[in-house]
Amino acid sequence: MKVESRKVSDSRVETVHIVRPNHLNAAGRLFGGMLMQWIDEVAALVAKRHTHTNVTTASVDNLSFLKGAYPGDSVVIIGQIVYVGRTSMDIKVDSYVESMDGTRTLINHAYLTVVALNQNDHPIPVPRLELTTEDEAAEWEEAKRRRELRKSL
Repeated sequence: MKVESRKVSDSRVETVHIVRPNHLNAAGRLFGGMLMQWIDEVAALVAKRHTHTNVTTASVDNLSFLKGAYPGDSVVIIGQIVYVGRTSMDIKVDSYVESMDGTRTLINHAYLTVVALNQNDHPIPVPRLELTTEDEAAEWEEAKRRRELRKSL
């Protein structure tokens, strides 16, 4: 049975990583390379959960590095789908440093566009998205604005 739509919560992903020395850049902090890899992986997992197919990252629309993370820090990365087109999805990925008491400090905010693929690597339609909260509806509208802005460039 083919699923015509899914909820945002159906594909939400949360990962946790401990920052190790091999994750650091030349300045001695996690800021770009490895963090970007983790962000891309989380976005792909969200998209795969939504579509139940292979996917590929088409673009990183917005990437804001707000703060670095350092050796021994726990980095929590949360991804969720915020918009679907015909064959593509916009995925929001937020990254946090989590302290020992559970407090999370935002270190990165990113939006990625991911495309669903068939077995021949051709784009295929994605399930619709059921919005169940006002926050989800606001994210949808913001994603529409970002897409319109991209088209106007």
